[in-house]
Amino acid sequence: MNDSIPKLFVLDTNVVLHDAGCIDNFEENDIAIPITVLEELDKFKRGSEDIHFQAREFLRMLDALTGPLLSDEGASRGEHLGNIRVVLGGAVDQRISTVFLQDTPDHRILNTSLRLTKENKGRTVVLVSKDINLRMKAKSLGIQAEDYEADKVKNMERLYSGKRIIEHCHSDQIDLLYNGRGFVPESEFEQIDDPTANENYVLRNGSRSALATYSATDKMFRRIDKVKAYGIQPRNAEQAFALTALLNDQIRLVTIAGKAGTGKTLLALAAALESRARYRQILLARPIVPLSNRDLGYLPGDIQDKLDPYMQPLFDNLNVIRNQFKENDQNALRIREMLDNDKLNITPLSYIRGRSLQKMFFIIDEAQNLTPHEVKTVITRAGERTKVVLTGDLQQIDQPYLDALSNGLSHLINRMTGQPLYAHISLEKGERSELADLASNLL
Repeated sequence: MNDSIPKLFVLDTNVVLHDAGCIDNFEENDIAIPITVLEELDKFKRGSEDIHFQAREFLRMLDALTGPLLSDEGASRGEHLGNIRVVLGGAVDQRISTVFLQDTPDHRILNTSLRLTKENKGRTVVLVSKDINLRMKAKSLGIQAEDYEADKVKNMERLYSGKRIIEHCHSDQIDLLYNGRGFVPESEFEQIDDPTANENYVLRNGSRSALATYSATDKMFRRIDKVKAYGIQPRNAEQAFALTALLNDQIRLVTIAGKAGTGKTLLALAAALESRARYRQILLARPIVPLSNRDLGYLPGDIQDKLDPYMQPLFDNLNVIRNQFKENDQNALRIREMLDNDKLNITPLSYIRGRSLQKMFFIIDEAQNLTPHEVKTVITRAGERTKVVLTGDLQQIDQPYLDALSNGLSHLINRMTGQPLYAHISLEKGERSELADLASNLL
């Protein structure tokens, strides 16, 4: 292949539904849209979910491009960018009809990709799809195929964890943190290179240690103490870091990642209840991701009955906090009162679209099941004095076209690191039970 010739990328429907602005991310290379993709997008024009928005936005962008989209040249996507064109299906290749007995949209897209590969000798033609199985089918036919990676985190191992361990600190450095107000200038810790805003540190010297966080605003390290939040006591350093960020009103956006049982949602909810007087409402939301490919419509009952199983984990965490107190304790009674008065509201995330969230403590659970665009949509709902918290397990993704590198939570952590309004911590140790932690590690 001649590397000086722009490549030709053939887009699958799921790429468009993932990111309507994808056509701006192929630089000087050309883009081909199989007519089948437009047929499939037609089914997504109406609706309030993110994929419906993406479909409408893409069609508007395509319509705004002037030029002969059905010609071999297509329409220009802009200065220093390649062209885009719509490609009709054409005759079915013999290999397609022989190997694949069913006529499906995927197979028609494969047929278009195969035809373009044959017609463009000496030029690289690549099918771009988020469907692993379709990519495998393409490769079996000799078609180059790739995932859409424009919004992927480049290296999961280098994803910001929010914590550093500094061994062999000087005794006087630790003394400084425990003396006075617990604030120490950055200049006193010469062994810490390039501290990040709201980054957390475990500082050790033999048997002595201290927990600290870095304030980029005043260039100071601040000692962290393990404080309770509505009866919940942090059980390890990472939980103490998380709770400190959750209770800090100067930090408006917090992400907490960790495997099942590390306490992500519990800590967020406890901090929200502890901070309740400073917010108009506590709002807990999670995306609805049906399991085993069974839609909500398969579940019995009305809409509330269908939604309850998905919201139950949030109520379970609420019960854990309530059980820290006696049944007639004022703190336990207050939780029921907040639920009854809608001061504490648990809702599906899809109900948030279009709202402006003013003076709220807003927790989004299972955020790893959101796309980068969905995360942006949610956070841009935040109004004045609203705090947004996203929790999730980056290794437990239920969406078929997302992975640890491309989901919205990883994307957010990667892009927000270093911002003074943002803090992140990855929880490592399971605290639900010894059995749960063993299962999480070994199974």
